[in-house]
Amino acid sequence: MKLSRLLKAVDVVRLSAPGFPVPDPEIRSLHYRSQTVQPGGLFIAVPGFRADGHAFIDDAIRRGAAAVVTQQPVSCDAVVAEVADSRRALGRLASRFYGEPSKQLVLIAITGTNGKTTTSYLIEQILTSAGYRVGVIGTIGYRYGGKTFETPVTTPESLDLQRILADMDRDGVSHVVMEASSHAIDLHRLAGCEVDVAVFTNLSQDHLDYHLDMDRYWACKERLFTEILARGAKRNRAVAVVNGNDPRGRLLSEKLTVPCFTAGESDGNMIWSPDFRFSLAGITGRIVTPEGNFSFTSPMTGRHNLENILCAVGVGAALHIPFSAMEQGIEVLTAVPGRLEAVPDRQGRFVYVDYAHTPDALANVLSALKPLVTPAARIICVFGCGGDRDRDKRPRMGEIAGRFSDLAVITSDNPRTEEPLAIIRQIVTGASRAGGRFYRPGELRETGSADKGYVVEPDRRKAIRLAVAVSRPGDVVLIAGKGHETYQIIGSGTIPFDDRAEARQALDEYEADSLDNTGGS
Repeated sequence: MKLSRLLKAVDVVRLSAPGFPVPDPEIRSLHYRSQTVQPGGLFIAVPGFRADGHAFIDDAIRRGAAAVVTQQPVSCDAVVAEVADSRRALGRLASRFYGEPSKQLVLIAITGTNGKTTTSYLIEQILTSAGYRVGVIGTIGYRYGGKTFETPVTTPESLDLQRILADMDRDGVSHVVMEASSHAIDLHRLAGCEVDVAVFTNLSQDHLDYHLDMDRYWACKERLFTEILARGAKRNRAVAVVNGNDPRGRLLSEKLTVPCFTAGESDGNMIWSPDFRFSLAGITGRIVTPEGNFSFTSPMTGRHNLENILCAVGVGAALHIPFSAMEQGIEVLTAVPGRLEAVPDRQGRFVYVDYAHTPDALANVLSALKPLVTPAARIICVFGCGGDRDRDKRPRMGEIAGRFSDLAVITSDNPRTEEPLAIIRQIVTGASRAGGRFYRPGELRETGSADKGYVVEPDRRKAIRLAVAVSRPGDVVLIAGKGHETYQIIGSGTIPFDDRAEARQALDEYEADSLDNTGGS
């Protein structure tokens, strides 16, 4: 594509070149990392957290960049297009370069603190049941046409996102379900995306290391609806789906200029459930929509998952999906990786791995499990908090775990560059407020923990084994925080670590020890 044609996607403040007139080279590729630049490529200099792309312009030119896009005046041996915001320009240039793929697709964007991944899986199954070819982009990676790919962030950088959308479009995908993180919205990764349906799941404390306070965090989430959805090329047919159970969701629904489906448990919402029942086997009930109602059965459980289901049905209603496809889509989704994912135990424990890493998410999953266990059974919760992230949530999560579980096993999550014990001490201040006894690991193994309390075991592998060792048949063991992740971040590096694999290993070892002690074979 000629540079002049490509630049029509952005407002150029200044166009310059070493010679005159300014040449109009053929652009063969786009890049935001100088080390990936190929001859004939366009390098977009983007300010980053650790480095500024403007410092690598000369390197990009040495590698063959035909032109560069900047957001500040520079002097170099290439064509320079200066724009006001190179991050925003990156997405718009990428969209134009790849043929504006989001215009050819039905794009559904989901934002919220918790529930994005589960809601995306539900929408995927509903659309698939309706006969559509669906692509999904989110925390667990992106997938379409039977192919799965990893991605380092929930919402890819705008250039990568536009390439993925173009690949999906070429493969025959008709609908794309995408998780839109607050970072992605704030950093303009959705620039160049035309959204058909935007979904808000909920808002609770998270990412305050980046957003600083809840008002800024909310203002960022809100932009998906007030800017990207309401001002895009699809605005005349765009629809919002909002969780009406959430206070921010109710406020959002009142100010939107596009049609809005509210979803919640009460009849004050357009999508709601007049009767529902929870059990360890799942949720059953009936859902009412403006077009009628239908019964549903879901293998997932918990009030938070009912909210996710209602939001997914809201998308189905917005897209006029038949009730039969909605019912089937809800029923066939048996599990989402790392979201209350069961680890089978032949001795009768209920072991789950969940991604809950915020106060609200941990409270949701523990409160969902609490009424489902027998009076004699206990809930044992293994969890920690990530390093180099929001420190204020650590005591809150400690208090929640202490309040909702019978035994909280406090351990490491992804400590990153922080000292694990320093993180744990902040968690313990909250756990101690919830009451209960402080145990030492050796004391727990001897007594089996009859009284409510908490224990500290910094080694996550040992913490999981401790939780299994002190649990009994009928108990629930929840391993929270990492979910689908298959690594642990320690310092600036990663090591292989999968809570699900560790739980299976712990259960196998415990079963083998039990057989040895009883003389079994």
